[in-house]
Amino acid sequence: MGLRFEDGVVRVRVPATSANLGPGFDALGLALALYDDVSARVTPTGCTVAVTGEGAGELPTDASHLVVRAMLAAFDEMGGRPAGLAVECVNRIPQARGLGSSSAAIVAGIQLARGLVADAGRRLDGAAALRLAARIEGHPDNVAPCLLGGFTVAWTEETGSIAVSLRPAAGVHPTVFVPAERGLTAEARAALPASVPHADAAHAAGRAALLVHALTAEPALLFAATEDRLHQAYRAPGMPETFSLVTALRAAGVAAVVSGAGPTVLALSAVPEGFEAGMGWVGYPLGVDVTGAWVEGVHWDTPSGTLLPQVG
Repeated sequence: MGLRFEDGVVRVRVPATSANLGPGFDALGLALALYDDVSARVTPTGCTVAVTGEGAGELPTDASHLVVRAMLAAFDEMGGRPAGLAVECVNRIPQARGLGSSSAAIVAGIQLARGLVADAGRRLDGAAALRLAARIEGHPDNVAPCLLGGFTVAWTEETGSIAVSLRPAAGVHPTVFVPAERGLTAEARAALPASVPHADAAHAAGRAALLVHALTAEPALLFAATEDRLHQAYRAPGMPETFSLVTALRAAGVAAVVSGAGPTVLALSAVPEGFEAGMGWVGYPLGVDVTGAWVEGVHWDTPSGTLLPQVG
């Protein structure tokens, strides 16, 4: 039996995210209070995408748009595609800056597809949605906070990706410094070595564990917890301005890291008044999003928690 689809418009709001957070490479992520709003409805035929805001005039306006590709992948998982789709994107998350714009598009598409399926028994559950999002993105560290909100720890097992969401402590005050130029995740990953010294791996394990405690219970430890030897230094030659800003912020006592693959810089502790990031950088104080992807009128998932595979 084919899928039945809702007649009306489904709307989803998805947050920006920052991944890695220093030593938590490909595992830790944080949802930020900066959002894309995306809506979709089923149409008799064809596929159209309207984009305003970030990426307008650059992103595809047909079925090759990442939101639509994620929607179609989700529909395939649920057992059928609609005849056509009309999608509207109001984008505020900067594109290709290390703030999870691609993860936001993927999560938005999956959540829209779930919302458009009329038969609740055929919808992907939250755990399956995360597994699919991570499979499309290639790793779970951005899609997990986008879907769940808060501070997330994600990992991958044979069955796919899993994540837990934790609420950051009140003393966590993110500021993002966004440059005009863009970065490419693939190029940043290509700069990483195939192996690292054992001492650096041990250092990363200890600091990542400390970072979980610092973000959720004792923000005073954030500076020590964000010290990284695993990936940031290897990427420095390709993003010298980014690493100059990280160095300057840390010299001022700020727990600063590269946001995702860069080039945006994330500060997790208060930036001193009067600090000058320099030409080409715009600083935005942002709250932490604790809700994650929110679908209007649909409440199948708890706002935060653990996306574990269902048994049975």
